[in-house]
Parts: sequence; C-alpha cells; structure tokens
Amino acid sequence: MTEAVSRPTLEAVAARAGVSRATASRVVNGGDGVRETLVARVRQAVEELGYVPNQAARSLVTRRHDAIAVVIAEPETRVFADPFFALQLRGISKELTAHDNQLVLLLTEGRDDHARVARYLAGGHVDGALVFSLHLDDPLPGLIQEAGVPTVFGGRPDWGDGTRTPLYVDSDNRGGAREAVRHLVGLGRTRIAHITGPLDQTSAADRLDGYRDVMGDTDPRLVVESDFTPDGGEHAMHALLGRCPDVDAVFAANDLTALGALRALRAHGRRVPEDVAVIGFDDMVPVTEQADPPLTTVRQGIEEMGRLMARLLLRDLAGRARNAATTAPAASVVLPTTLVRRASA
Repeated sequence: MTEAVSRPTLEAVAARAGVSRATASRVVNGGDGVRETLVARVRQAVEELGYVPNQAARSLVTRRHDAIAVVIAEPETRVFADPFFALQLRGISKELTAHDNQLVLLLTEGRDDHARVARYLAGGHVDGALVFSLHLDDPLPGLIQEAGVPTVFGGRPDWGDGTRTPLYVDSDNRGGAREAVRHLVGLGRTRIAHITGPLDQTSAADRLDGYRDVMGDTDPRLVVESDFTPDGGEHAMHALLGRCPDVDAVFAANDLTALGALRALRAHGRRVPEDVAVIGFDDMVPVTEQADPPLTTVRQGIEEMGRLMARLLLRDLAGRARNAATTAPAASVVLPTTLVRRASA
C-alpha cells in the first residue's frame, strides 16, 4: 500500500526561510512591507519545498481569485467556427498566463444566458471580465455594471453614463474601411458595393461609415447587410449581382464574408479581380492566403487586441488594489489598421 505524500505547509516554508509564518504568508500572497532579502529567502524556500499555496486561503487574504472571465456574446457554434475568436482568445490567454491568471470562458447561446452570466460574475468567482462581440441592444453591459465587476470590452462601446466611458480595445474600423475603398477607387472601379456585418455591432457600423466617407451618397442598392459569415457573404453577393449586375468591386466587412462573396462570383462566372475586385477585413492568415485568389484585406491585430484587453484589465485591477490616487487611470486603446494587397484587388 502506497503511503500518502504530505504536502509542504506554509509553516515549513517559514521554518526553511527562517522567518515568521506571517512574513511567509505576506510574501506568498503578494503582500507589501517585507524586505527584499526576506522575500528572496521565502521564494527560495517555496521553490525548494515545492510549496503550492491554497487558493481558497489565498483569496481570503488578497480578496483576489487570479481568475478572469472572458464573455463572448455569441452562440457556441459561431465562436468555434470563426477563427477571429480563436485568435483573440489566444492573445488573452497568453497575457493572463504570463500573470498567473486563469481564463474562465462564458458563452451566451441566447438572452436567457445573460442573467446566468451576470449571476456568475456577481458571485465573486472572478476578479474581472473581458467582454466582446456585443450587440447594440445587448443587456450584458448593464447587468455587468450592476454586478460591479471591473470590465474591459472588445470593440468600441456605444453606451456610457456620461461621466466615464467603459474601458475598451478596438481597431480603427472606420479608417481601415476608408483605406480599402480608396484603394478600389484608385483601381478605377466605379460601382463599388459593400457587404456589411450585422449593423447592431459597432465594428460593422464603423466600417459602413468608412465606406460612406469615400463613396458619399452612392446607390443604396450597393449596400447589403450580412452577418460576418461565409454563407451570409455568399447570399449577399448573389443579391448584389441580382440587383446591380454592373458591380465591379466589393468591400466585404470581414474575410469570411469575402470568402462567401468569392464563391458567389465564381458561380456567376465573374472573374476576380478582372471583372470584380474584392477586399476583406481582418487578415486572418491562412484564410486570406488560401482564398482563390488570395485576398486583399485590411489587417487588424486580432491577437494583439486580446492581449491588450487582458493587460488593460490587469492594470485596472492593480490600480484598484493599490487605491492610489497617483496611479494614472487605465485608458482605452484603438489599434491602427493596414491594407494588405494580394491578388483579389
């Protein structure tokens, strides 16, 4: 019969380091007021003994759980089918792991799930939340505010209490769209269409605004709303060709939409880019490079956005913990975009 191996205790760490249990506890739990020489001794003892802190006890001391909720306001089928979410989650995970924080993923299949997510956040299970892919009428921001959970949003929010804008990380969606459409104009295209994303999301609305900044009061038939999916892009492209057969360029709101548009154009015998030039948005490699033809697109740093969301939240949490008036408040971030030219335009 194998004997159970006892786990090293905090008392053993204190004895090995030659300090009091209280001093060892402050070092292990991230407390202040301990001389650097003692900190080094305690950390060496932790490593030598293989001591693992009790998370429940640590939370009582620090009031931190070292866990961050990532809330994606989309159904599971959409999240796991769209590489955008995988890239953003990878950036978030890398940053949280580097700071020894756990990622807790919460998805919303429907409106009934919003109350469940809000209850979980209000229950004190996590230190903060990263929330993205919200829709304009989504109740989650209000529910999260009521829960009192520090939060950073992915994408420009369209709400606020008039005194403090929510923290967020976004890309220059409007500027990127302008650059894409200007490129199409520079190619001599005159009947430039736009297949939008869902217009109850600010990223899609901003990209439509960028298109209109260049095209002005163009033929309204050249704008078709879609849903950021390949099937949606394909259906939208069929509709465009039905009502505007002379279309000679398309700016699609994301790369997946552009892939669907390419399928529809092939089905109609239209050559890309000879007959119709196509530009997407995101630059999700290898999606763009494996498209036929390889897709010209607007690059946004998707993984970087996730990393910055996590970094911004952790900085906000650290500032709250110090409660220091001298600490500069965290500020929202808007990342630049870049047009990447390939064969489709």
